Amino acid sequence: MGTTTTTTFVGIDVSKKTLDACLLTPDGKARDHAFANDPDGHAALVAWVDGHASGADVHYGMESTGGYEDALATHLHAAARRVSVINPVRVKYAGVVRGRGNKTDKADARLIAGYVRDHRPPAWVPPTPAVRELQALVRRRDDVRALAAQEKTRLDSPLLTPAARKSVARVIKLLGKEADAMQAAADALIAATPEMAADRVLLASIPGVGDQTASTVLAELPPVAHIPSAQAAAAYAGLAPREHRSGTSVRTRTRLSKTGNARLRKALYLPTLTAIRFNPLLKRFYDRLVAAGKAKMQAVGACMRKLVMICYGVLKNRAPFDPAWSMVRPPVGGAPDHPPTGG
Repeated sequence: MGTTTTTTFVGIDVSKKTLDACLLTPDGKARDHAFANDPDGHAALVAWVDGHASGADVHYGMESTGGYEDALATHLHAAARRVSVINPVRVKYAGVVRGRGNKTDKADARLIAGYVRDHRPPAWVPPTPAVRELQALVRRRDDVRALAAQEKTRLDSPLLTPAARKSVARVIKLLGKEADAMQAAADALIAATPEMAADRVLLASIPGVGDQTASTVLAELPPVAHIPSAQAAAAYAGLAPREHRSGTSVRTRTRLSKTGNARLRKALYLPTLTAIRFNPLLKRFYDRLVAAGKAKMQAVGACMRKLVMICYGVLKNRAPFDPAWSMVRPPVGGAPDHPPTGG
């Protein structure tokens, strides 16, 4: 996309303790500065940008870095600044296209600023307090279960003594109880929030989607009002197909992009296996792909994409799943660069 002469672009490389900022002025000049990643640093960043923007519109951009960017994005949004939170894989590929050399915090900030200037990613909107709380509960549930899975692998060690084995078993039991407590808290929150409760009823109408999967979808998928199409919802989850062709001779198997929300993608895998057995729409789709010669795992990936599109469809259309659907086809639109609702 072309640039304008009235917008200043700010790229910010975010770490736990620091913010490296690059400001690109409308005339193409770059200025760099570092700030602390704390409330004082956030305020200082805004003052620094305002001092150099000379009244121009400002578009801030930063990568999604696992939560370290959240407080700054919230501060900028509250200060009525336009800010985009970008999938880091997209920035990485932009760097490859540009023949990126140095890998430093300052270079990263300049790359992000250039990406914002060239691609104009959508503005970030913070999740509601209820969704933010649901995200925290669901992610904690998943993290605790991952810890339990790690402990279970220790049981296979031949070096464990009986006392050590009992310790591992106790920890696994404790982690299981804690994960169940987090799921119970998530269920209670959803039940107490009318909008989320109604959405969960719609999601639960889809064969293969249970309460746990529904809670993850509600926590991780942005509101459908901010997603232009079912295809965009699939892209957000990293389930958009990506084909590799070069000339007439190089053509590799079409694969899923995986440049999206990994938590949502992971949460859909086991429900998809269930849906392939019990959801008539997905069963027909899977059987047709396998019969056409697709590898089974490739067919499962395509069904995962179909499942998230169905989730989008029931939420968008405000109607329970109907097995007679050929496929949900909401308005066509491009995939968002990053969810405009955080998470």
